[in-house]
Amino acid sequence: MSTAPDAADIRRRTRELLAAHPPATTGPTDFLRARFDAGLAWVHYPAGLGGLDAPRSLQAVADAELAAAHAPDNDPRRIGIGLGMAAPTILDHGTDEQKRRFLRPLWVGEEVWCQLFSEPGAGSDLAALGTRAVRDGDDWVVDGQKVWTSSAHLARWAILIARTDPDVPKHRGISYFICDMSDPGVEVRPLRQITGEAEFNEVFLTGVRIPDSRRLGPVGEGWKVARTTLMNERVSIGGARVPREGGMIGAVARTWRERPELRTHDLHQRLLTLWVEAEVARLTGERLRQQLVAGQPGPEGSGMKLAFARLNQEISGLEVELLGYEGLLYGDWTMRRPETVDFTGRDAGYRYLRSKGNSIEGGTSEVLLNIVAERVLGLPAEPRDDKDVAWKDLAR
Repeated sequence: MSTAPDAADIRRRTRELLAAHPPATTGPTDFLRARFDAGLAWVHYPAGLGGLDAPRSLQAVADAELAAAHAPDNDPRRIGIGLGMAAPTILDHGTDEQKRRFLRPLWVGEEVWCQLFSEPGAGSDLAALGTRAVRDGDDWVVDGQKVWTSSAHLARWAILIARTDPDVPKHRGISYFICDMSDPGVEVRPLRQITGEAEFNEVFLTGVRIPDSRRLGPVGEGWKVARTTLMNERVSIGGARVPREGGMIGAVARTWRERPELRTHDLHQRLLTLWVEAEVARLTGERLRQQLVAGQPGPEGSGMKLAFARLNQEISGLEVELLGYEGLLYGDWTMRRPETVDFTGRDAGYRYLRSKGNSIEGGTSEVLLNIVAERVLGLPAEPRDDKDVAWKDLAR
């Protein structure tokens, strides 16, 4: 019986990869493909699917060796939805064929993914979605509208949930699909945000045919599959690894140190409080990642995402106030469709405006408060009168 690799094995395998494919003379895509094939993409994934069946904690060993050799990365900010949401969902619920087809180009960054979940009439109550998927032979025909879709203008593939049975309660009539964004009937329109750019999109689906072979999980059990996506999404947003004074708090701390003429006693006290809270959140994120080594992400990720949104908004507000009239300036209102999501880039005005979306994307703060209350604290669930009512009979 073979044993799981240890740190020495991971280090040896990484050095062998670097020797066989020197980063200085190997193209980035070729190097990333070789890294995936060597099992050093996600070391905790199964062998043959980018991993080595190793403990998740050993990923840091491979990453350190690769960083020291200046090896190329796969641009996680550009393919974050694929890495943080689609991949773990495919791994948990996909067929062997789906795993072999999608995981390698996803991780390498050859195929960008987006998430077709939210709808205009089913925002916080995602399970009330109305996009329909009707079986037609070996295909499903999908009609509906999705909204707030990051990277839809770049994506080749989408993770999609649609209603396949309107005659049962809303959570039981949903199925989960992989949608080809290049198929006829898929229309992507930009949504210009308060920042001036169109990072999000709305997506219209008209008679889109999806083969049943691209369904994830059983028919009618899409909500169970979607929960895997949502839990991983909240961890990837709120639990991302950052160094001390990374993220929003780093920007305002730099301004404080470099601009002593802006300081006041009140602002100092507020900055100290937020610095401590940001550090607590960072350390809590480290603890959450350690828990992930032993299992799947749980509702604790919702708490991290809650803290992420609140801190970003409070810290960016403090930064604008610290800068005084300079904080009211805005560098660029140009309408563009960016390739990456950047919470902390550009200027203070951008950070302040962009952070307003943090309490909406990845689950609204109100919904996440319910999850923390019920699944972490064990408080009674809120009364609901729609759990046993067929979706078609719900008021809309």
